[in-house]
Amino acid sequence: MSSGEQSHPMAGVTAITNARIFDGEKVISTRHIIIQEGTIIAVGGEIPAHAAVIDADNATLMPGLIDAHVHTSIGGLRDALKFGVTTELEMNGGFTEKGREIQLQNLGGIADVRSAGMAVTAPGGHPDELLPDDGEIPDFVLKELEKLTEKDRNAMLEAFAHDHDEAPQVTTIEEAVKHVHTQVENGADYIKIMIEEGTVMGVPGLPVLSEDILKAAVKEAHKLNKIVLAHVLTADSSQSAIRIGVDGLAHLFIDRPESTSEVVAAIKDSGAFVTPCLVLNASIIGNPASELAGDPRVNSKLSQEWIDILNSSFNTYPQGSLDNSFKSVMELHKAGVDILVGTDVSPVPLHNLGGLAHGASVHHEMQLLVQAGFTPVEALQSATSKPARRFGLQDRGRIAEGLRADLVLVDGDPTTSISDSLSIQAVWLKGEGQQID
Repeated sequence: MSSGEQSHPMAGVTAITNARIFDGEKVISTRHIIIQEGTIIAVGGEIPAHAAVIDADNATLMPGLIDAHVHTSIGGLRDALKFGVTTELEMNGGFTEKGREIQLQNLGGIADVRSAGMAVTAPGGHPDELLPDDGEIPDFVLKELEKLTEKDRNAMLEAFAHDHDEAPQVTTIEEAVKHVHTQVENGADYIKIMIEEGTVMGVPGLPVLSEDILKAAVKEAHKLNKIVLAHVLTADSSQSAIRIGVDGLAHLFIDRPESTSEVVAAIKDSGAFVTPCLVLNASIIGNPASELAGDPRVNSKLSQEWIDILNSSFNTYPQGSLDNSFKSVMELHKAGVDILVGTDVSPVPLHNLGGLAHGASVHHEMQLLVQAGFTPVEALQSATSKPARRFGLQDRGRIAEGLRADLVLVDGDPTTSISDSLSIQAVWLKGEGQQID
């Protein structure tokens, strides 16, 4: 990328020119945009005479990417931004509006984040089986903390304490309703419920709340104008989630009954979206993301700890088949169900939760969607305009006048070769250029 001549640049106005533009839906004929004070003020049209000009040199300009399923940290938000992921959507954790006010004040170089707060789950239910038993901060977290500034370290400690406090007990309808209200009062942007009995996770017999209790939580969230997502990893739990009225499934079922037509029809008829997290399914059946880890466009941006994580896997359901997940996601896609890109990456590098890394796995997910049968444009839509629309983020996910200038510039053409999405030249967050090396 090279800068054009700049003589007395117009205050705060920048034109990105000579770009192939994917606007979140399609490639458009316009070759330039104009941004000012964090906002796209024009797509095409006349370039102001004294604007600062950035010549994109025939690279591809896209909206900032959105990861629609993470568990994150300050370090995770930093890594995400390096890969052009300008928004992460947390599905269980402390980055609600109140959490953001406490932990992220005046921090730069991090992706934007939204959160469900703490999910509705049974005592001892998922994700308790993944967390330390004694509440102590594990060595891997302490190691990460040593790399941070004092301010970032204190914020991460506060986040860890929030995430690992004893979860509110939900055993009745009344407690479920109260829990939803507590999350909304804390500034949760949406609500998450857990329907996980543990078979796919290698821990069968996890407690799960009854449908009556979960339905009450969904109903209360809807009264409070919040959408609800369900953690589900089997066809049965997916159907249960649809019966109680959720707005989205936070996973794609890994098991595959002889006929999935009933499951697909139920999801389609409900209007729910699906965030399949194919990268997670691949890891659960024992596939590490070693090819991704070996890509210099990836490993040049990640710590050795995260590279090691990419080279490992969950491996809790080795009898599973990635081809089955591909078939299932394509059946849903062809039925007209909105498919969103998400990864389910952990907040810090956990060796029992391998195959995933912040930012990088969004690109891997798009590659897997294309491998399943999506066109590259459809995969890009699933990481930009579709999650923005389904989560009500009306200010992002597209390149259009009046929207946030969250942008990614990449070499090549990811609308025809999805791997090019990793060839990142530049990232802007609200119009500010970011350090990506």
